[in-house]
Order: sequence, then C-alpha cells, then structure tokens
Amino acid sequence: MKIIIHRGAQEIGGTCIQLSTATTTILLDLGLPLSAESKNLDVASFRPDAVLISHPHQDHFGLIDALDASVPVYIGELGKHLIDATRMLLGNKLHVNDFRYFKSWQHFSVGDFTITPYLADHSAADAYGFLIEAEGKRVFYSGDFRAHGRKSVLFDNIIKNPPRNIDLLFMEGTMLERSNDQFPTEKAVEQRIYETIKDQRNISFLISSSQNIDRIVSAYRSCKRAHKTLVIDIYTAWVLEQFKLVSDSVPNMEWEPVKIYASYSQNEKLKKHPDFFGDFRKHLYGYRIHKDEIQAKPENYLFLGKMSHFIIIDLYKTAKLVNVIYSQWLGYLSYSNNEYYGAEAIAAYRNDPQVNFVYAHTSGHATVTDLQTFAGALKPKMLVPVHTEYGDKYRDLFCNVKIVADNQILDL
Repeated sequence: MKIIIHRGAQEIGGTCIQLSTATTTILLDLGLPLSAESKNLDVASFRPDAVLISHPHQDHFGLIDALDASVPVYIGELGKHLIDATRMLLGNKLHVNDFRYFKSWQHFSVGDFTITPYLADHSAADAYGFLIEAEGKRVFYSGDFRAHGRKSVLFDNIIKNPPRNIDLLFMEGTMLERSNDQFPTEKAVEQRIYETIKDQRNISFLISSSQNIDRIVSAYRSCKRAHKTLVIDIYTAWVLEQFKLVSDSVPNMEWEPVKIYASYSQNEKLKKHPDFFGDFRKHLYGYRIHKDEIQAKPENYLFLGKMSHFIIIDLYKTAKLVNVIYSQWLGYLSYSNNEYYGAEAIAAYRNDPQVNFVYAHTSGHATVTDLQTFAGALKPKMLVPVHTEYGDKYRDLFCNVKIVADNQILDL
C-alpha cells in the first residue's frame, strides 16, 4: 500500500490523505485549509476511486466541489444533510457529487479496500474515524475526536475494545500546544453559561456554531435552569430538525423553552426552496418570536447565533450590559471579516463598556492525555501525525512515531 499525505502533516485543517493499492485509490478527507499560507491542491490530478469524509466541517470536506462529479463520496447521512442545510441557507447550489452513505461499525468496500467507520465524540455531529484494510495491512484514521464531550462514551468504548493489529495510525494532534484546563468538559461550559444568564438584566448572546450540538444542549440546559428562553435562528432550527431523525434527546423548536427568530433573508431562502424544506416553513411559524417581544423583556432571553449576528447584538447595547458569551476557538477572533464575517466586531466587544464579554468553550479535540490513552489502546506499529502544527513533538509523547512530510510517499 502506498500512502501520500497531500496536506495535513504540518497544519490543522485542509486534511487530505491518499491510500493506494495496485488497482484502487481512496482519499481520506478533502478539506479546505484554515491557513491563508496553506498550499493549493490539484484535486483533479488525484483521480481517486472514492473519497471518505470523516465529518461535516469545511476543513475536511470543503474541496469536494473540485472532484469529478462521478467520484463516489462516502459520508454519514446526517453529515450530508447538515452540509446541504448550510449550502441552501447561504443561497448556494447543492453539491452534485455522487454521495453514498455509510453507517457506524458497518464495513463497506471500495475496490481493494474494506472500510469500517467508527462513530466519534467531536464538536461536529456525525464524526467518524476509519479502519481501512487492504493488502494484509490495517490502517486507522482517527479523524477529529475528543473524550470530554457529551458523547464521551464513544471514546470509552474504543479504549475498552480497540481495533487490533494496527499497522499505521494517523492521529490528529490539534491540542498538542493548547490547554483545555479552563473548561475541561462540556458540563463546565454549561455551568459558565448558566452563571452568566441567571441574573442578567439584559439579553445574552451565545456565539457558537449551529452544528455544535453539544453546545446547543448546554445552552438549552442552562436556560431551563435559569428560567430563560433560548432563541435560535432558522438555520439552527433546521439543523435540529435533522437530528430528530436520529435522536429524540436533542432539543428542537417544539421543546420548551425554545423560540425561533426568523430573519427576512433566511425566511426568503425557505420560500425559494419549498421542495427542499417541505412544510418546515409552515411548521416553524407556531414557534416564532418577534423582535418586539424580545425588546420588551430582553432579560428573559438567550440568543444563540453566529459571529455575523453582531448586527443584532448592537441593537441591545444600553446602560444595562449585554452579555456576549463567546463559545468558539478564540483564534477565530484574529481573522479579518473577509475570512470570518463578524469576527472583528465580536473581538471588539472584549473592550466595549456596554458589553460583558464572557468566554465559555471546550475544545472539539482530544487533550494530550487522551491522545496518549487512545494511542496506548490501539498500539499501532507506526503512528503518523496529522492535523497538527507540532508533529515533531509526537516522539516525546508517543511510541513508534514516524514523521511523514506532505507529498512524501510512504510504502506500507
């Protein structure tokens, strides 16, 4: 088996790893890079027989548009629905790729390769690692994962019953030089949100990804405890509708205390695509809340939104402080508005006298200790760093480490 890391050996995001036998080639992820300095990939030259997408974050799937549309793209069904929701509500056309769905722990074949997906605990829903077998070799790709989310049982299970005889482990290392000590678990984040909103005198805004379901659960639980109403936008409501298809334990717009704030632009997207959204638009009207209701008693609400909602935040800046609870990686706030719309405005709130800026976030990635537990359980003959800026530090932390540079051919 020949292996090439096209991108990901020395950076976080933009991951793309190629595995080839004499007759079959597959790609593990095909993501957009997070760094402006990242090299471009000539996707058309790869000519894979299939692409495996570990989870619906742009830095893992964002370049599939560049594929020949006939190349099969394997992904979890829920993950595909979440990608579609983002595209549709941004006014973009849906992907035309040949999507094929896999299920947790059910193996499938692509030419010479047999692949088994392992559902993982991550800040994205429907996230997977992959066991890949071919030519008598067994490769495990960790994808992005953690052990401290609300789905930590998935990490516990793989530690108790790991895949055996792993020849090569590709393991992410996002957190090698980052600390998760301030908020070590999702429950710690929930407690900070609750403490912030329980005695508020004005509205609170929680800035987070609508696809971070653990964080939505934390916001919902905090509102229940503090007797506040959680306000979500149409996009978040649609994401939660997709989760109703697979889980009855995730909040949605029918749960108390949840309301939907329907912006004009998002409402227009629903009207333009009735075939895609079905009766969702009609259904959500029973759970809408209007701006004048929020403005009448803003202290009753926690508004969960994106960085681009800074425009709404400004409406509530008065003598009574607005709580802005920032619940994402702080590094995003160093990006310009051209890269993350609203990032500069959110960053400015840290020094705004009308804003109580609160940080409450736990990482979507495994800590060093949990990475060591993971590698210790799988016992790979070879461990190759990916999705990390500090691959050179792996040798100090793990056994059997081999550093493989981008574009270097590795014969397994």
